[in-house]
Amino acid sequence: MHVPDGFINAPVSAVAGVVAAGAVAVGLRGARRELDEKTAPLAGLVAAFIFAVQMLNFPVAAGTSGHLLGGALAAILVGPYTGLLCIAVVLLMQGILFADGGLTALGVNITVMGVVTTVVAYALFRGLTRVLPRTRRSTTAAAFVAALVSVPAAAVAFTLIYAIGGTTDVPIGKVLTAMVGVHVLIGIGEAAITALTVGAVIAVRPDLVHGARGLAAPLKLRVDGELVDAPAAAEPAPAAARSTRKVWGAGLAAALVLAGFVSFYASASPDGLEKVAADKGIDEKVQEHGAADSPLADYGVKDISDARVSGGLAGVIGVGVTVAVGSGVFWAVRRRRTPEASEARTPESV
Repeated sequence: MHVPDGFINAPVSAVAGVVAAGAVAVGLRGARRELDEKTAPLAGLVAAFIFAVQMLNFPVAAGTSGHLLGGALAAILVGPYTGLLCIAVVLLMQGILFADGGLTALGVNITVMGVVTTVVAYALFRGLTRVLPRTRRSTTAAAFVAALVSVPAAAVAFTLIYAIGGTTDVPIGKVLTAMVGVHVLIGIGEAAITALTVGAVIAVRPDLVHGARGLAAPLKLRVDGELVDAPAAAEPAPAAARSTRKVWGAGLAAALVLAGFVSFYASASPDGLEKVAADKGIDEKVQEHGAADSPLADYGVKDISDARVSGGLAGVIGVGVTVAVGSGVFWAVRRRRTPEASEARTPESV
């Protein structure tokens, strides 16, 4: 659903840019409460993983494909504020390096693919987890539903922006019907990827999933007629204390394999927005991308003729750059342990 230059006029694109900048500023502030020394590198990994999976277009209908948007996945794994920043980093890297998503439309893309998906998905996810049993299975199911709804919600958001600032005269009702219809199908793929990823991480390290914190409520025992907390089980403590290096390494390896090898087998059909734009004529005034001459444009390395090698190497470079930039940003904004807090943890202060 990467909006190219020329779909939305300059004034509305500028307003969307201001909205996106404000959202990123809020995200930076909120991420300080979500990130610490342990989770900051993992947030960079989440951004790189989403970049890699977005290269894997999957067929959803005849002549149409879809790909992960990632807002729901990022928000559930690392928190809504950090999740928004993850999507913003991915979109920035895609726009600058790979000519994917217009540069003047970057604000539109961050608003639609970042703000809308993370807000809608996380709000729905939190609502579901409050009414469902606090189990791994129900948490994974909530992630599935949240991701499913977030994609057509983003399609509706794009249609509303197009209704205000579209550069072609196309009946909005037809655009809305087509966009929501195809993106409901794409949402099923998004939901499956999100649920599988969240479920896999919860099964191994639930302490690293922001949306699964407090998954198991403390066990209560009745002592002399009063409910008291049972002694904590011995097993969770080592899990929380374990290093995240293995998880980070496994996640990075998976992202590299997906982007460097599996992406070659992705569907070549246009994605939902491209298909609707071509069918309804809203791409009549599309403009050439400002980074069209980039050596990595269109997810291939310039001057390498072998498509498999060119695309795979571009994917690996993209994962590397995204994880580096993302990790740097998240490490810079992480919550730092103050000397007072460190002293409060010493035996003398207990």
